Amino acid sequence: MGLQVDVRKLDLFNQMAKEGSGTVADNLGQLTGLNASVHTSQINFLDISDVKTHIGSERQVGIFVELNEPPYGYVLFMLDPADSKRLAGAMMGGMGDPSDGDGFSDMERSAMQEIGNIMTSAFIDGWANVLDTTIDMGTPNFVYGPASGIVDKMGGWPESELVFVIDSQITVEDGDLGMTVYTFPELESLVALIQNIDADTDVAVDTNAGDVL
Repeated sequence: MGLQVDVRKLDLFNQMAKEGSGTVADNLGQLTGLNASVHTSQINFLDISDVKTHIGSERQVGIFVELNEPPYGYVLFMLDPADSKRLAGAMMGGMGDPSDGDGFSDMERSAMQEIGNIMTSAFIDGWANVLDTTIDMGTPNFVYGPASGIVDKMGGWPESELVFVIDSQITVEDGDLGMTVYTFPELESLVALIQNIDADTDVAVDTNAGDVL
């Protein structure tokens, strides 16, 4: 399949990626009660062997969700462990005791999975609106360990040598808390969807999936 895309539609997709990240930031702000914003949002084409290097090796909490419909692939939320505990506590609303040390209790893990479900829904629903399709997703998975190892846990990587990565860093007031959203759509499936985007689409309107919290 050819991978050529009308440059106007590629620009629309770039807007779509940024708007989707903005929706995640809005929902993160609602969850924490603080202002959240997209610090950076960029698109990269990486050799599959360079993905782990791009993500790094620090110990992180990862919540990943597989997309079961085009463009397939994964959405991965990566957080510092301390930030993850803060978010889990906010989600739990004071219910249950936080775990001691570096580990995570079952309730904290469950809370983070629900956060991953909320964030992915907000992100993907906007994409589906723009692409005029549905995008079914799987159950969020919680992983704690070296970031590069979280990529191994995801599995199911495409056979192509290049990986399309959307990398958005989201921070909450003064950088006290944040997360990075990595989106790994399958390249050929994504291109097929982009080619069908109406060049007159108002991305800002279509990606507004509404409040989900």
